[in-house]
Amino acid sequence: MGTSLSVQPKAHQPTNQNCCYNQHHHVLVRLNSNLPFSCAFCRENNTQRPIACTSKLLALACIRNDSYGDLSPRPRYPSMTKYPKGVSVPEISLHGSEAKAVFSVIGMTCVACAGSVEKAVKRLPGIREAAVDFLNNRTQVLFYPSFVNEETIRETIEDAGFEATLIQDETSDKSTQVCRIRINGMTSTSFSKTVEQALQAIQGVQKAQVALATEEAEVHYDPKILSYNQLLQAIEDTGFGAILISTGEDMYKIQLKVDGIRTDNSMRMIENSLLALPGVQSIDIDPELNKFSLSYKPEMTGPRNFVKVIESIGMGQFKAMIFPEGSRGRESLRQEEIKQYYRSFLWSLVFTVPVFLISMVFMCIRAIKHGLDTKIVNMLTIGAILRRVLSTPVQFIIGRRFYTGAYKALRHHSANMDVLIALGTNAAYFYSVYSVLRAAASPDFMGTDFFETSSMLISFILLGKYLEVLAKGKTSEAIAKLMDLAPETAILLTLDDEGNVINQEEIDGRLIQKNDVIKIIPGAKVASDGFVIWGQSHVNESMITGEARPVAKRKGDPVIGGTVNENGVLHIKATKVGSESAIAQIARLVESAQMAKAPVQKFADRISKFFVPLVIILSFSTWLAWFLAGEFHGYPESWIPNSMDSFQLALQFGISVIVIACPCAFGLATPTAVMVGTGVGASQGVLIKGGQALESAHKVNCIVFDKTGTLTVGKPVVVNTKLFKNMVLRDYYELVAAAEVNGEHPLAKAIVEHAKKFREDEESPVWPEARDFVSVTGHGVKAIVRNKEIIVGNRSLMLDHNIAIPADAEQMLAEIEEMAQTGILISIDQEVTGVLAISDPLKPGEREVISILKSMKVKSKMVTGDNWGTANSIAREVGIETVMAETKPEQKAEKVKELQASGYVVAMVGDGINDSPALVAADVGMAIGAGTDIAIEAADIVLMKSNLEDVITAIDLSRKTFSRIRLNYIWALGYNLLGIPIAAGALFPGTGFRLPPWIAGAAMAASSVSVVVCSLLLKNYKRPRMLENLEIRAIRIE
Repeated sequence: MGTSLSVQPKAHQPTNQNCCYNQHHHVLVRLNSNLPFSCAFCRENNTQRPIACTSKLLALACIRNDSYGDLSPRPRYPSMTKYPKGVSVPEISLHGSEAKAVFSVIGMTCVACAGSVEKAVKRLPGIREAAVDFLNNRTQVLFYPSFVNEETIRETIEDAGFEATLIQDETSDKSTQVCRIRINGMTSTSFSKTVEQALQAIQGVQKAQVALATEEAEVHYDPKILSYNQLLQAIEDTGFGAILISTGEDMYKIQLKVDGIRTDNSMRMIENSLLALPGVQSIDIDPELNKFSLSYKPEMTGPRNFVKVIESIGMGQFKAMIFPEGSRGRESLRQEEIKQYYRSFLWSLVFTVPVFLISMVFMCIRAIKHGLDTKIVNMLTIGAILRRVLSTPVQFIIGRRFYTGAYKALRHHSANMDVLIALGTNAAYFYSVYSVLRAAASPDFMGTDFFETSSMLISFILLGKYLEVLAKGKTSEAIAKLMDLAPETAILLTLDDEGNVINQEEIDGRLIQKNDVIKIIPGAKVASDGFVIWGQSHVNESMITGEARPVAKRKGDPVIGGTVNENGVLHIKATKVGSESAIAQIARLVESAQMAKAPVQKFADRISKFFVPLVIILSFSTWLAWFLAGEFHGYPESWIPNSMDSFQLALQFGISVIVIACPCAFGLATPTAVMVGTGVGASQGVLIKGGQALESAHKVNCIVFDKTGTLTVGKPVVVNTKLFKNMVLRDYYELVAAAEVNGEHPLAKAIVEHAKKFREDEESPVWPEARDFVSVTGHGVKAIVRNKEIIVGNRSLMLDHNIAIPADAEQMLAEIEEMAQTGILISIDQEVTGVLAISDPLKPGEREVISILKSMKVKSKMVTGDNWGTANSIAREVGIETVMAETKPEQKAEKVKELQASGYVVAMVGDGINDSPALVAADVGMAIGAGTDIAIEAADIVLMKSNLEDVITAIDLSRKTFSRIRLNYIWALGYNLLGIPIAAGALFPGTGFRLPPWIAGAAMAASSVSVVVCSLLLKNYKRPRMLENLEIRAIRIE
């Protein structure tokens, strides 16, 4: 067809040699001068391969557009800045902050193409991170402008064989934003379901979760289609109060309270002064509270600058401070709700106690009874008037919340506890009103009123709600404790051009800005995430990582805000402050986990749909049955109390049935236990991402462990070298390192690091150029170095290239594998010239962990890309019986699916990108905290320490949590199944025992409280005793 072909070999390099990005070597083919390069493999198979590649590797994608409207993966814990190679940590701060650029890249057709672009960009100096989305032909790069610019990056991408165009203003074009909203007035699962459905029906809302236990909503929405104000309005339209807690814009937003403002002119003057500051993007003002909400760019300015500017205006008449923490947040709202219930309960007592005394106590005192029985009009007595006057405020003013709740429920065609309370109390109150009016109109009517029933019922329910809210507040203490780790004050240092301290001052810890230098004295908390620029000390990080042993810190080492400096003075440079800090990120993860519903919650949702209507039917049936039995003399008249008739007796039974039924206990059974369980997990160094993960983990009966970095430390080292050809070791390793230097596999890095020992005279050795580099996933690499063909890899790679393996080499490999080491063969020009032995030591206590899992009836298996000999040796050493070796990443996922098909509930424990498909495929994915971003993102549970004892903790905690959930449901179900028949009078014929409505109401209130308290008992969780005998230390990966 006249098309000219020019072939250029290109090395498609992913970020990890274990990754299945390298399933095939790619050759870039230019079909004509007007078309970009593309992958020859994908072009040759363009009808099938890209689709298959995409579907298989979707779990590996480094972009999660469904969760984040940004190309960057969410930073893993702990969140620390990466710096350009060759640049010291303190030095980088002198060159400014990082920038972000997004490019449109044309010509990528599969993930290997994306790997080529990513590798090319990351080789540039000053690149912090590069993420490539080949599905949308986009590449995002975080870089340091002092080292590289957008044009250089664009040219580098084009040099890799693709067309690149910078996308302007992409940074602010977020497709997804997340906001959290406090919802007032939700009292049952039917309400939370109503709000959730209302939010999901709005165009632009991608995901909405409403949690009854926290009374909050988390909404993922497109800010280009709607705003959070519309979300608030939608919630209010359903009949509930809505208060914004946070939005996705809050990462760099602060609220300031300014005292001394007396005129509008002063407010405008402050606003204009703040807007004049570089980096201030917008200001919202609340004149009533003198509150200024500022959005800003943290790399240009910060809260301390705002305070200084405000206080320098008007000769110092204004005083600025950060608006009281959480003034509109969760804790203050929770405290306000507690106070409201407490005040309502106290006011109800003011009226209910006299009603109780008049109805129950004073009627037993002859002198007082005579006065209360004094008739005013016909049969109307003073006591009846007093009871009505005192009970009316309780019914309609103090009890107004129940009318409001019932109206909201009925408006949305559902029914809840408020409907039951309103029906029960109204039946008692209005019958009593009827009785009073009839007594006033009739000279011979001797009726009985139930005013004490309605008022006492409301009082007891308010007491129950007060105790319930009080207990619910304690279920989320884990987040509050995390945020309390941040110190209130910090010592800010001012340095001169030579780095000498010229001044120090104590400031509010919330006023720390990026790149501030903070002094940490012995015994003080580290004020923010950052790195050490001066001093040496040991820092206790147990409150964050769970690692009990203090960690040594010196110049260049990262530190985490909220940890405690043990000894020595440190000067640190702040890199992550406020919402960016590790503490804040962990808190957000725990918050999200507590929002997510466990599948078992569906049981409560199904019950709540039918529960209230069924109770109303039972109540009416109870009243009708007792009334008809009384009218037709179905029971002896002696059963009827002296002060009642058959109608009143039947009415009391009917009211008791209504008010004793408790749908709230069902709704609280799961979310409160999940909240406490995830909070306890966070305190134990186990981050559980919601109820789904908890529910799946408690069923796990098979765990698949990755080897490298999971069972082993993940820091392999070369321990032995055997040559079969006379060569100088320095020259030999120079060739091998040149071939491996482009590799990202831990074994490649180990070989390069070992080669550096032969060139210790050079600070940064430069290796010979490697041409025609090829990486074969799971096998090794191949390259041309100094006109010699170098192949470094395992047996399979040698046999694939028809290279004979000498008997000496085979013997050496067998010995290496027997010692649980990895043997690497080196071929130069089609001849095996040497064998390297690489050891990756096991983490301590692995055999004990596997043994404990076996005692918990959990089978342990190992999957690895390493050879069978090494894999079997490692497995024998730790006590694992089933081994799956020489597997590629996608094969790991297939192995997991095979186990699931065999009936196992499978957990996968891994740490690398190559483990991500298996982590996603497993019923529960557990990622090691020291692992890669993608592995942590793909996992359901993150083990913040680098040992495996937390696998046991995660499974045991999930079992304990679900045991508590089952107990909650048994109690809620048993209470209603037992309480409703008793309230209906099931025991009355045989024992004469009946349950007055006000006691039934107290029992109903107590049932909800008891469920919450039962969940709170999880806070006393202790790890299995078997772990207490283990001396396992967290492994620190340097």
